Amino acid sequence: MEKVDLALCLAVDASSSVDHDEFGLMLGGYAAAFRDESVAAALAAGPRGAVAVAMLLWSGVGAQSVAVPWTRIDGAAAAAAFADLVDNAPRLVAPGATALGEGMAAGLALLAACPAEATRIVMDVSGDGRHNQGRAPGPVRDIGVAAGVTINALAVLNEELDLLAHYVSEVIGGPGAFAVHTPDYEAFAEAIRDKLWREIGGAAIA
Repeated sequence: MEKVDLALCLAVDASSSVDHDEFGLMLGGYAAAFRDESVAAALAAGPRGAVAVAMLLWSGVGAQSVAVPWTRIDGAAAAAAFADLVDNAPRLVAPGATALGEGMAAGLALLAACPAEATRIVMDVSGDGRHNQGRAPGPVRDIGVAAGVTINALAVLNEELDLLAHYVSEVIGGPGAFAVHTPDYEAFAEAIRDKLWREIGGAAIA
């Protein structure tokens, strides 16, 4: 794969707190974001004209799986094709506990295996619950930051109203890291579109 401005791992919560309909809204929101004109424009706006994106689903300990492999996106057509892959991605991991740190560790491993050299490396974590099984997220976050990864997060507050604070203290880190929230899955699409535009847009101004 040719060099890219950004390697972006989308690390998506598929634990038992995310029911069938919510999972559909979440992946549908990601797909809609990649079909958005402003996001598609940002994807190709950097000096190298492209980003590499992959999607990882995570749940309990040992339950992580790549839903969409590394894909080079250099404009609207490639972004729409990636969106189709996201729309059709099966729920590959069994619903279980919220092993947030384990999911983040799997995301870091996926980023390390990215086939493209990237100017920036980012993990995008989204979910609706705090860590409750396996490795704690804070030390995993620190490993990622030490390796040059920026970790951002989107907290869905439908079950835990204080989840954003958990993400701020235990999940995000690295240059320009940020966390945002959405009240529920019905509003997920708009929130993830704005978040991705912010993440990807950094490639255009780096």
